[in-house]
Amino acid sequence: MFKPAKRSRVFQDVVEQIQDHILSGDLKEGDFLPSERELQDLFQVSRGTIREALRVLEQKGLIEIKLGVGGGAMVRTASVDKVTETLALLIRHQKVSLTHLAEFREGVEGDIAALAAQRADSHDISVLEDLLQKALGYVEKGPKYAKQFLEADRDIHLTLAQIAGNPVYESVERIVQENIIPYYETLLDMEDRRLKENYNDLQEIVAAVKQGLPEKARSLARKHVVRFSVYMKKREGRND
Repeated sequence: MFKPAKRSRVFQDVVEQIQDHILSGDLKEGDFLPSERELQDLFQVSRGTIREALRVLEQKGLIEIKLGVGGGAMVRTASVDKVTETLALLIRHQKVSLTHLAEFREGVEGDIAALAAQRADSHDISVLEDLLQKALGYVEKGPKYAKQFLEADRDIHLTLAQIAGNPVYESVERIVQENIIPYYETLLDMEDRRLKENYNDLQEIVAAVKQGLPEKARSLARKHVVRFSVYMKKREGRND
């Protein structure tokens, strides 16, 4: 299965060969790689090179190192977990600029709203309207319930992503929505007027989804992202 590693890029070649066999399905979830000694012989490299390659493959989420009797390097199903984990950390610790995050969200959330408008059924609309009603209750209670409102806002966005029916969009939107709260708490004044404005945006987006108007839903979702990003950018400028 494996060939001697190329001398010019020994370490990368070991990683790429094993990775290719996992992604192609030659090595399936639950399979164990040969032992370190066997891999040394197959690749004709040092034990240190094999261990470093295995460490990188484990970081990528492609293998899991099992310790003890019967242990070894076990193949895992390739997933977006590691990529999404990195993105989550960047957002959570505000290592992504507001401008970059806004550009990203404007495109993604516009597409999600448009797809939801095309694919929503009566049950989906009922769920969205229930969430809107919940959000409205927090708006009526005022700024002291801003955190609860933002949680309801998050649930509406995540429901739209679920309705869109694209697991890539759903996964990315979940990461954004579950880690963006620190930006809101630091840079967004959630007074009565802002709460109502946010709610009205959500209400209009859901209405467009209910009416089956994808381009209107896309436009409304994008404007919503842009408007609140501008508010946060202004606050960020004052805090500099």
